[in-house]
Amino acid sequence: MNDQHSYYETMYILRPDIAEDEVTNHIDKYNKLLEEFGGTILDSQMRGKRRLAYQIAKHREGIYVQLSHQGDGQHIFKIEKAMRLSEDVIRYMTVKQEGPLPTPRPSTKNTTQSENKDNNDVNIESKEKQTVVSADTSTSGKVDTENKENGES
Repeated sequence: MNDQHSYYETMYILRPDIAEDEVTNHIDKYNKLLEEFGGTILDSQMRGKRRLAYQIAKHREGIYVQLSHQGDGQHIFKIEKAMRLSEDVIRYMTVKQEGPLPTPRPSTKNTTQSENKDNNDVNIESKEKQTVVSADTSTSGKVDTENKENGES
């Protein structure tokens, strides 16, 4: 049990109609509250706006935020109470996790659209290479005959 630790993951959903800077304010607010209540933040990520599986308080979409944290467990009641009292949080859930601690992911706030486009181009190229490699490693006669038939037509 030395290499595995217990930590908590809290996923909360914010109303979809709030501004992006207000979303950032909520994330900062809950991160600060968590630290004040004795928790340690391991990772905090905004997952973005997504469609809900069912309608919640007349909302069909929500802004998902995932918060990984450690503590004695007493801080969870306090942070969930703050979320329950907020009108902007439409759902929240905390789950105890066992296993290796999560590594913080780099923030995507500073990436530009051109950088994202470059990353997408690299991903497309790598997928094309994987497809080519898998076709080249195939030794079945069926694939060879299909290639010949496609070449003739």
